[in-house]
Amino acid sequence: MQDPNEDTEWNDILRSKGIIPQKKETEVTEDQIVSMLEETIEEKTATGKDFSKLDLDELDELEDSEDEGVLLEYRNKRIAEMKALAERSKFGTVGEISAQDYVLEVNKAGEGIWVVLHLYKQGIPLCALINEYMKQVAAKYPTVKFLKSISTTCIPNYPDKNLPTIFVYFEGQMKEQIVGPLEFRGPNLTHDEFEYLIGKTGAIETDIKEDPRPVIKDKMFADLASTNDW
Repeated sequence: MQDPNEDTEWNDILRSKGIIPQKKETEVTEDQIVSMLEETIEEKTATGKDFSKLDLDELDELEDSEDEGVLLEYRNKRIAEMKALAERSKFGTVGEISAQDYVLEVNKAGEGIWVVLHLYKQGIPLCALINEYMKQVAAKYPTVKFLKSISTTCIPNYPDKNLPTIFVYFEGQMKEQIVGPLEFRGPNLTHDEFEYLIGKTGAIETDIKEDPRPVIKDKMFADLASTNDW
């Protein structure tokens, strides 16, 4: 007897007339669906279509030409990521705190929150420079809480020789300290160097992975090398 589930032209005719039942669909388990989805994702990525880098409009444009299920999965994932980012992107500016605010704003900042606190004092040029850089970096990384406080207002009798000072906290625990002008490379500190230093603490995901500080060659050594027979 012929298998009614077999894919033949005759069976297709019989199904269309209602003589035999429609072909039974093979049941696919959840694990198989996940596996197929992952394989499709790998295939799309291997062919140069990295959906993770597309925005929602670009995903919409691909709906007619790509696997709808895969695109829907990516679209939902991207929407969830955007919502999560929007919920965490609640800072973006540099707040000013006093000693009374320290526990609430720093130690109780919240789960998953990085805090970058700058202790400064008026009249110190490097402190003023860092406050300007703080504004720029805070706007660029709105998921991180950037704060500043006059040193002696925040910590009584804090020595001026330690300024500027930056404390980096994560979930209320101090992770790093950058203390004193030497640690900040002096008055010629650039914005990229500042962002690099903050990135090294883990507080921000900066693209500046290599130290942008110019390499200063030893002029005396260079002059000596050029005048001697090596």
